Amino acid sequence: MGTVAALYRYPVKSMLGEAVIAVAVTDGGLSGDRAYAVLDGTGAVGSAKHPRKWGMLLRCRSRMDDSGVVRVVLPDGTDLPVEDPDLHVRMSKLLGRQVSVSAVVPEHPRLERAVPAYEGGVPEAARESASVDTTGENITSGSVAPGTFFDFGKVHLVTTAALDRMRTVYPAGDFDARRFRPNLVVNTQGGPGFPEDAWVGSRLRVGEALFRVVVPTPRCVIPTLGHDELPPDPGIMRAVARDHRVPVFDLGRLSCLGVYLDVVEAGTVRVGDSITLQEAL
Repeated sequence: MGTVAALYRYPVKSMLGEAVIAVAVTDGGLSGDRAYAVLDGTGAVGSAKHPRKWGMLLRCRSRMDDSGVVRVVLPDGTDLPVEDPDLHVRMSKLLGRQVSVSAVVPEHPRLERAVPAYEGGVPEAARESASVDTTGENITSGSVAPGTFFDFGKVHLVTTAALDRMRTVYPAGDFDARRFRPNLVVNTQGGPGFPEDAWVGSRLRVGEALFRVVVPTPRCVIPTLGHDELPPDPGIMRAVARDHRVPVFDLGRLSCLGVYLDVVEAGTVRVGDSITLQEAL
């Protein structure tokens, strides 16, 4: 079906991550992925899905060093281990309020999302229940996946076919995979756009690991924001909303690109590994 073109992990949620050549996949996803998050005193989990409140996280980079320690590089170039108390001080200054970086999921975590103006950005029921917060942003509030800092699935996959399709829909946009924060980028070797839609419910053998394809990935505002050298572009998600709105559970038709995966069998995945589709059992 194709091969693994790139692998990414994001040791601190909503910060820039790192490309890796090989990574161990465990029952909890890619080793080291979303192991930490930035938290505030209200129980909110830092997410650039609410850019007015947390957008500065995308100017920070998280990575694992050779000894397995997670480190954070701040916008000014300061590089600190994630457990360093000075990091909490600096992150609080950067965000303008008291925050901490933690591996402990709060008892009642809250994940806030800005509501986009275009249709398909959030379920209509969520749009109707949204409220304006102190930043002046219209937001919805939900939770993270139980016991984790993941939004939903443990692994996120994007295909080159889907990105190529969107380039034809919106040629002015830079559909670099990094905008969509995938774990796996799969080179589908020139197949039709959005082949992953047909994989839902099936299994994917990727290197040594086996995954189950759970659901298309609803997209939020994050792909429109600046990522490293990639500039902001609000047209990115408007293009996805025009071209690819698909059913997601009972939430209606949402703007989607990519799919969420659950781990069936652990193992190592490497760039260049082949992808094999297995029918659902």
